[in-house]
Amino acid sequence: MKSKIRVMLVEDNPRYREVIVLALKQEPGVQLASQFGTAEIALRSLRDKSSGESPDLVLLDLRLPGMDGLEALPQFLSAAPGAKIMILTQSDNEADVLRAISLGASGYLLKSSTVTTITEGIRTVMKGGASLDAGVARFIINTLKSRLPKGSAEGLLTDRQMEILTLLGEGLLKKEIADRLKISYATVDEHVTHIYDRLGVRNAPAAVNEAHLLGLFPRSGHRAGQLSSN
Repeated sequence: MKSKIRVMLVEDNPRYREVIVLALKQEPGVQLASQFGTAEIALRSLRDKSSGESPDLVLLDLRLPGMDGLEALPQFLSAAPGAKIMILTQSDNEADVLRAISLGASGYLLKSSTVTTITEGIRTVMKGGASLDAGVARFIINTLKSRLPKGSAEGLLTDRQMEILTLLGEGLLKKEIADRLKISYATVDEHVTHIYDRLGVRNAPAAVNEAHLLGLFPRSGHRAGQLSSN
């Protein structure tokens, strides 16, 4: 990871934008590279190669004037393929959460989150983790109903991979999972790579979402410790 995380903020509310700007300026190792009130202007800046270095992370609101965040999300990934996208919004709507994750968002936080939660979320995402609002995480893990028969994907992931996927969904980093399961970081990393490959996704929130859609999680929910290991 770079010495400083370059953040682009896309937020139309001037008052809330000022709060985030002040918070990031006080955060060591984080640099506010740019801020915009609309997705269109932010994307134009990214596509203008003379505008400077691309951000490492885009903090993206969903409710924006003109092009909304969900419409803009894949365009940000295309314009800055190396950047992570973290949603920062007021919306805890089920459809918004699922859509953002399926489009490739690496995090989903609500504006009611504390400044500390937001800055910690930025660091977590840049370390390869998933930053999810606690309520959003509970929704994804415990409430989302499977959309396909469980049998259609049975055997897709091993018990150990399901155990690791569950912990990823709870927001744990790979090192934390390794410590929790008393296995090596390299083993966790290998399992995560296989999970993403088998589910056809690129990050932890999308993997959890896809597993639910495939009916891999029991409808009543489960704890990682209840899964047997391979």
